[in-house]
Amino acid sequence: MRSSKVRFSGTAGHILVGVMDLPDEGEPIAYAVFAHCFTCSKNIRATAHISRALTAEGIGVLRFDFT
Repeated sequence: MRSSKVRFSGTAGHILVGVMDLPDEGEPIAYAVFAHCFTCSKNIRATAHISRALTAEGIGVLRFDFT
């Protein structure tokens, strides 16, 4: 899995920080946006495991924090 940090600026000046996970080889066949639970973050172990499983199937994953 190839991972890179991403940042998006909103119109109100807020910054959304996330991680884009991509398959090791080639282009993704699809993309998923992973919205974690209220008390979790983009970096918890379960989120990384799910992202790893999806990228192994050729799916790119955007994980992000709501804050």
